[in-house]
Amino acid sequence: MRPYLGLFGTLLLAAACAGTARARDNWPRVVHSRDGTPISYEVQGIGEPDLVFVHGWSCDSRYWREQVPHFSRHHRVIVLDLAGHGHSGFQRRKYDMASFGEDVQAVMEAAGSRRAVLIGHSMGGSVIAEAARLLPGKVVGLIGVDTLENVEYPLTSEAAENMIAPLREDFSAGVRKFVQSMLRPSTDPELAEWIAADMASASPRVALSAMKEMLVQYVTGAAAKVFEAVRLPVVVVNGDLWPIDYEANRRHMLSFDAIVLKNSDHFLMLDRPEEFNRALEAAIGMVTGKGRKEPSGWKPLLRAGGTAAKE
Repeated sequence: MRPYLGLFGTLLLAAACAGTARARDNWPRVVHSRDGTPISYEVQGIGEPDLVFVHGWSCDSRYWREQVPHFSRHHRVIVLDLAGHGHSGFQRRKYDMASFGEDVQAVMEAAGSRRAVLIGHSMGGSVIAEAARLLPGKVVGLIGVDTLENVEYPLTSEAAENMIAPLREDFSAGVRKFVQSMLRPSTDPELAEWIAADMASASPRVALSAMKEMLVQYVTGAAAKVFEAVRLPVVVVNGDLWPIDYEANRRHMLSFDAIVLKNSDHFLMLDRPEEFNRALEAAIGMVTGKGRKEPSGWKPLLRAGGTAAKE
């Protein structure tokens, strides 16, 4: 009996090791960006194109918690923490959009991504354009989430400094006021408080640098020029807090369309996850050339091209 018991034990051990290996496939990973900063990322699911989710200013990969399980059923989903955010390193001196783009590049190369749609929330809209410029041939489209309303937005250095000033004076209070301006009274109060508290706990050094560098792009016009360099289709899934200048964006992008959700705030992927996920599915279809894929009965406020939807 002992030889059989030994064989049985060996098989059990092999099965346990295999199970552990599979479990570790979904563990967080770390790769170093071009400047040596460690970048934390996770990979879930299988299926092309890969969907690479990039968070916004003073946020992290947790802000995609309602999207990862949904989209990883049919796609390989990659989420990451940009440098200075979440579990990634904080040693960078300047947190500009180009270096954030290098973070995305490092993650995609480490993950072996060959064909991807980049999805960026808020500041992440600028980041994914920078990343696409570094990854020619690997990115098939860009999707912004409540961002890129007008890449020509006229901003002076003085106006940019006035926007940053409240954050310099009292970072926590300034962030809370900033977050409140991007929410609606209808936003779930517990969610609103979590977002405000979470973003207010960010590193002021990182946040102030990133905010300054993001605004500088609009002062200098670089926010528009990066899209001229990548020449990829762009679709945004936005709330309706701010108007979209379709003509301005189309002057610099290969193509630009928008899906706008009624009465949504800046964090629509968290506050309206089911509706947002359906809209994001449609946006993925648009940038990959597979159609809008709109579910029956679903009507955003605006359809692609800026034409008002009939109620």
